[in-house]
Amino acid sequence: MKFSVFQLSRRGGRAKNEDRMGYCYTREASLFLLADGMGGHPEGEVAAQIAVQSMAEMFQAQAKPRLADVPAFLASALLAAHHQILRYADDQGMPDAPRTTLVAAVLQAGSAYWIHCGDSRLYLVRDGQLVARTQDHSYLAQHPARPLEVPHANRNVLFTCLGSPLKPVSDLGGPFALAQGDRILLCSDGLWGVLDDKTIAQQMERLPIDKTVPTLVDAALRKAGATSDNVTAIALEWQTPDDANTSLGISTDHIDEDGFASSFEAESLNESDVAQLDEFDDAAIERSIAEINEAIRRSAARRR
Repeated sequence: MKFSVFQLSRRGGRAKNEDRMGYCYTREASLFLLADGMGGHPEGEVAAQIAVQSMAEMFQAQAKPRLADVPAFLASALLAAHHQILRYADDQGMPDAPRTTLVAAVLQAGSAYWIHCGDSRLYLVRDGQLVARTQDHSYLAQHPARPLEVPHANRNVLFTCLGSPLKPVSDLGGPFALAQGDRILLCSDGLWGVLDDKTIAQQMERLPIDKTVPTLVDAALRKAGATSDNVTAIALEWQTPDDANTSLGISTDHIDEDGFASSFEAESLNESDVAQLDEFDDAAIERSIAEINEAIRRSAARRR
């Protein structure tokens, strides 16, 4: 497996950067992650970090060297990340849990799969044409044909995220068979919120990956000006095994059966960590949600 990858994050006009991103890979599979911690709730950057870190750890534990079932992994790993955020909030005695959006992609066996929750997006571009894009979990995005029926104040409000008391809504994509030169972009709303889809697709085709990402990020920052949100993007270009000539290329052919590499250096899991991750299911997540709700009720009672 061979691909080129480049990532970049800028704080913009915000006091801190609550976006997190990264990628990791084994010999036969790779995972790309981006999370955007949500303002209006405490410690958005913590929620984003927990999300990407926990998914990377589950990937490390299960990709030996490939995932047995990619869609099942993505769905369970997203719920596990949600559970970890809720558990963090409960451990800290927080009345309101940190929250984050998430988009993740897996490349395996020549195909791409993805999952997202919220409004962090994935774009898939072939020959300058946008062939796939995630749909935001906002009220307006879910009712594009009836925009006047959505109150203006709620049009960009998300109805789901990781860390909320409710079980997160997520959408899966793929498998999508990749061809030489296909490009995938994961980005936060700080980028797509000011650059339209056509501009993003054209720019992704026009320049090498290491120029594409900085160009897009800089364009978003300039257009948004002083009020710019955090702008974060990670882009990759797929390369078939017979054409890997690039200064940015990553080849996994040399990695051992149990090998693992990561841009954010996810720590190796011990056996108890792996067992705990494997036990995450709907029942465990619902129990965690109940615990958070009880913590919220206790906090509210203390303030009366």
